[in-house]
Amino acid sequence: MTTDSPTPDTGAELLPIATPARTRAALRTLIRPDRGLALTGLGILVGATVVGLLVQPLLGRIVDIVADGRPAGDLTLPVVLLVAVAVVQGLTTMLGLTRIARLGETVLARLRERFVERALNLPADRLERAGAGDLTARVTGDVARVAEAVRSALPEMARSVLAILLTLGALALLDVRFLLAALLAVPVQLLTARWYVRRALTLYADQRVANGAQQQQLLETIGGAVTVRGHRLEEQHTERSAGRSRKAVDFTMRSVNLVLGFYGRLHIAEYIGLAAVLIAGFWLVRDGAVSIGTATAAALYFHSLFGPVNAALVLLDDAQSAAAGLARLVGVTDLAAQPEPEAGKPEVGKPEAGKAAPASVPRQRIASSEAAVTVHAVSHAYGPGRPVLHEVSLTLEPGEHVALVGTSGAGKSTLARIVAGVQQPTAGTVTAPGGAGSASASAGEHPVVLVTQEVHVFTGTLAEDLRLARPEATDADLRAALATVHALDWAEALPDGLATVVGEGGHRLDPARAQQLALARLVLADPALAVLDEATAEAGSAGARVLERSAEAALDGRTALVVAHRLTQAVAADRVVVLEAGRVVESGPHDELRDADGPYAALWRAWSGSRTAAPHP
Repeated sequence: MTTDSPTPDTGAELLPIATPARTRAALRTLIRPDRGLALTGLGILVGATVVGLLVQPLLGRIVDIVADGRPAGDLTLPVVLLVAVAVVQGLTTMLGLTRIARLGETVLARLRERFVERALNLPADRLERAGAGDLTARVTGDVARVAEAVRSALPEMARSVLAILLTLGALALLDVRFLLAALLAVPVQLLTARWYVRRALTLYADQRVANGAQQQQLLETIGGAVTVRGHRLEEQHTERSAGRSRKAVDFTMRSVNLVLGFYGRLHIAEYIGLAAVLIAGFWLVRDGAVSIGTATAAALYFHSLFGPVNAALVLLDDAQSAAAGLARLVGVTDLAAQPEPEAGKPEVGKPEAGKAAPASVPRQRIASSEAAVTVHAVSHAYGPGRPVLHEVSLTLEPGEHVALVGTSGAGKSTLARIVAGVQQPTAGTVTAPGGAGSASASAGEHPVVLVTQEVHVFTGTLAEDLRLARPEATDADLRAALATVHALDWAEALPDGLATVVGEGGHRLDPARAQQLALARLVLADPALAVLDEATAEAGSAGARVLERSAEAALDGRTALVVAHRLTQAVAADRVVVLEAGRVVESGPHDELRDADGPYAALWRAWSGSRTAAPHP
């Protein structure tokens, strides 16, 4: 179960945060595969702590020997035993902490893998509503905070709790009255912990949200720097960034004040407990109930609690901060989790590699004799009162190329993403390729592939970038795919050919070549259905025709839905579908619609103007 996270003044609908109960359940699930390692590590730490508790009685024995005026030789055995205790405790503590640390790193790795896997499967519209800053803050700051807690807080907390419990038991063995005196500090410590926990969880969660809002603002300002400067909005954006930064700093200062108050209350508890144990020791020694050495051991026992108690309570700071971060991570994994299809309901078709179709969209398996794609009464809204599509119905026959055209905001990209399976509609159904034994499925491993104008070139060699679509592809396969999209010449002309490092820090590919790389990946994936969402828009006028030729070659022989950035793509399509305000208003071949003097004819006249549309080759 998750709850909606607080929404900052960015207008974004942040990703949800898991409830404490759900977070604990997720943590148990992460630890369950390594229960044996956890129990072994805990057992070794118990043994190390028990051995360490022998130090105080041995020191008390030395005090008694000195107080009684015994020979110096009587000190030999206690001193040798102290050395032995130190060696054994050090070795067993190291072994136990190593196992606990291994457990923590294993669980952390499992959490990271699950988070990344689920984050990649988030619906595109959900990420757009949340903004990049929120997800970035979770995958960086929250993961780092949980990692820090796992590496330092978890082992120290385990050792501290064991030391507290066993030391209190040792006090009772000396004399139960020492234990009762020591317990006078507990009410103050419990009240301190309660006071802190009630404030910390909410404060740290709000701090994470503020940090995410700050990061989102910085991303928007830096990403849109050219526009900001062009419209002379530097001052406004600087003030917005400063405002979000001030809010984040305010939460940080509140957390600092909270920690200072926490430490102050802990010191009061220490003084109360130590004074009570010393007074009890004085009375008991005076009455002859215990020796001076035993009273000394009791005082040392309580003094030794300062470290573990303070560590355990102070680690509440890290624990609360890590819990807030873990709740934000679990909120994402729960949001993206895909339930199994219910009996009798159609299964979800397999979309582009790395993108999962939303479970609520009934994407049916189809046979080769049926239509390649059927969209039935699909509607979509990005929020209440913000409809984008209105009961759109559309059929693509096997091998047919359909161009989606319309003015900006008509819903073309939304419909394309829904057909591709990376976004779920508010209502309606989509039937798309997939299913063992069908002609669609046999076309390739990925029945549906989406290529957009926002193409990412991953850091690595060009060959590695291409093999994202088909890991087992040979170099010959890669060259064939590049040749298909007319990119082989420039690829082989790179400094190291297919072994040239591209992406961040490597050889820079211009927008046209980056898009050809994406189209080559489409060829390697060999999908039954390809969806292109303005995939040639980033090339500019000079490279537009080159990319259109590359796209035509990549789409040859497969069903395609193309969001047309230029109407030359509509000319080349088998059929043109015109969207207006989220509704299909026209459908037919280019020539027919151009001569019908309807919405498409108006678009064609406005687009072509004085230019002559390039004929279809």
